[in-house]
Amino acid sequence: MQYIIIGGVAGGASTAARLRRLDEHASIILFEKGAYISYANCGLPYYIGDVITERNKLFVQTATSFKQRFNIDARVLSEVIAINAEMKFVTVKNLITGQVYNEKYDKLVLSPGASPVRPPLPGINSKGIFTLRNVTDTDAIKAYVEQFPNGKALIIGAGFIGLEMAENLHRLGMQVTIVEMGDQVLAPTDFTIAAIAQQHIRSKGVGLKLKTAVTGFEQHDNGLTVLLKNQEPIEADVVILSIGVKADTKLATDAGLQLGSAKGILVNDYLQTSDKDIYAVGDAIEFINPITRQTMPTYLAGPANKQGRICANNLVEGNHQRYHGSVNTAIVQLFDVTVGVAGVAAKHLAAAGIPHLVSVTHSGAHAGYYPDAEQMSIQIAFSPTDGRLLGAQVIGKDGVDKRIDILSSVIQRGSTIYELAEFEHAYAPPYSSAKDPVNMAGFVAENILQKKLFVVPWTAANSLSEKDVLIDVRDANEFAETHIPGAINIPVDDLRGRLDELDTDKAIYIYCHIGLRGYLAQRILLQNGFKKLFNISGGFKLWSACNEEYALLDDQLAAV
Repeated sequence: MQYIIIGGVAGGASTAARLRRLDEHASIILFEKGAYISYANCGLPYYIGDVITERNKLFVQTATSFKQRFNIDARVLSEVIAINAEMKFVTVKNLITGQVYNEKYDKLVLSPGASPVRPPLPGINSKGIFTLRNVTDTDAIKAYVEQFPNGKALIIGAGFIGLEMAENLHRLGMQVTIVEMGDQVLAPTDFTIAAIAQQHIRSKGVGLKLKTAVTGFEQHDNGLTVLLKNQEPIEADVVILSIGVKADTKLATDAGLQLGSAKGILVNDYLQTSDKDIYAVGDAIEFINPITRQTMPTYLAGPANKQGRICANNLVEGNHQRYHGSVNTAIVQLFDVTVGVAGVAAKHLAAAGIPHLVSVTHSGAHAGYYPDAEQMSIQIAFSPTDGRLLGAQVIGKDGVDKRIDILSSVIQRGSTIYELAEFEHAYAPPYSSAKDPVNMAGFVAENILQKKLFVVPWTAANSLSEKDVLIDVRDANEFAETHIPGAINIPVDDLRGRLDELDTDKAIYIYCHIGLRGYLAQRILLQNGFKKLFNISGGFKLWSACNEEYALLDDQLAAV
């Protein structure tokens, strides 16, 4: 049996290694058009930022080590230029010698990955403009930025890689500006979580320009001028393009393989393409999302590695192991905070027409009486009928990774917010509270589902009518320091004695700082004859962050 794998890194290399563990006698050939077989692509920004100081630590396997340990014929700088699916052979070009030759296969695995989007803007090929996808890109960027220790860096795109590059270039002492065409950073998150992240980015002295389109580049002796639509240009020494990737499907298309609606290589539950002898893994594939039931790609190393293992199992043992898809669990370090996501954001659920409810909670990452306790914010989206957890987003300084992994597991298994309420965690004051933030998110969601708590989004506070009443139930000092315009202050501890100040026929909107006192106030009012009660989800903390970010965006657009 001869297996051919096109493409290395996460998906292809993991497939190859698993194949050898399952079949010692098979012939396995891996073609990689780049110079490196398997490397830690997620670590590349941190090597540029000198967090990872030894370049060799980026490499998981080399062609030589693959041969020595796994007896795999790994051919680097070898580009597969065609697939003959009918005759079952591939045509390969040696990028060093120019030699072109054919190699037959019994089973073929495609792992071609995805390429960074590089729009055809004027001046896009100017010196100093880079994309980051592989080791070669990394070496070029690192060598270039070393020439500008206190220079100006412009990041175009505020996704995971863009923000990681912003942090690492900032760490090198560069003056960093991020330009994003959308109205928020981190598109997989909702604006509520993105707003908190944006405030943190700005606090670090990093420039952030949202809803801003780049129209071109001009190169001159002192660097680059980045041209913006309807805005003043920005001067930069280095530009990093981080505006997304596009699945590399040319080989698959030319071979007649079926693509999905998102233009990825469509695979079935066994990672098999429309050709029974060709399988595919990694960034280039498209599969059914377990939540939306729509086909989608995912550009994450974790799923690619797992796909490689499952693919190899099915190749050797027959199609017996299903791939259940990805819920797109991801995490990013952003200076002093961490942002984690899993499942589907509320805005994307809405776009897909999937009914859902949303709640936002703020809880201490560990016991409040233990030193250095910091709050984390959790937003979850869940089904209004059975409480199935559909999406989760977390931002905070400590423990975000632990919580997003818990939430991801619940989403992946199709479980509900009731599990969150009962989740049994390892508790000690340095690590959590007796009621973990995950439990708190479950408690709030449970109250919403059981109609013991009625919430509205933060935007509701900005669109109240003259007949509505807005109550701030924080204490008088908090209210005096800052509050939502139009609010009256009735501290929750005074509420029972001041019920006669409120009209039972009016709609009453309630908020506190993070939501707990607002919930208590709503329970008091509900049981005293008040019917039209709504809590501002996430409290003043969330309203303030979101409102400030919207105001900044409005100011920026008004200046255009």
